[in-house]
Amino acid sequence: MTTLSLMRAAMLAATAAAMSAACVTINVYFPAAAAEKAADRIIDDVWGERASPAPSGETSSLRGALMRSTVGVLEWLVPAAEAAEPNLDIGSPEITRLKTQMERRFADLKPLLDKGLVGLGNDGFVAVRDPAAVPLAERNQVRSIVANENADRAALYREIAVANGQPQWETQIREVFAARWIAKAQSGWWVQDASGAWTQK
Repeated sequence: MTTLSLMRAAMLAATAAAMSAACVTINVYFPAAAAEKAADRIIDDVWGERASPAPSGETSSLRGALMRSTVGVLEWLVPAAEAAEPNLDIGSPEITRLKTQMERRFADLKPLLDKGLVGLGNDGFVAVRDPAAVPLAERNQVRSIVANENADRAALYREIAVANGQPQWETQIREVFAARWIAKAQSGWWVQDASGAWTQK
């Protein structure tokens, strides 16, 4: 192999290593603890004192734990300033608007949760557990409440990611919220486990 070829190979290897390190910084690091705190603040605002709190450690996901562990192992690739746990921005006008809509809707959603007609899904959304159990005269109204709530939740997860300049975090933010909605659910509400089965809290 010529000297020029060796130099090219070395440059390609260095470029690949740099790109790999950059990917680790961008794709692996997600501030899971900050996301949980942000989710709890929003849920507390939406539900107020009407839902019982739960310890944050109760539903720490395996995925979140592995992610935080991976970040610790790869600290040598990420500067200390970047590794510090930030506070997520949840104060944008759009986040505030969505949260306000959800707060107002909760007066209609809570009785459905209390009766067990609607449950908290494992995907961060609400769902009608058994459509046949909903009185015929109320079905359209219940469908509308659920659809509007889910539309706002989807927009909220997306907006939090965008407001923090990390649109690729949307799925992870939704997963954190899914766990926190369930963790903070009131006793007697129906929640969905990882397999999709419904259980009463």
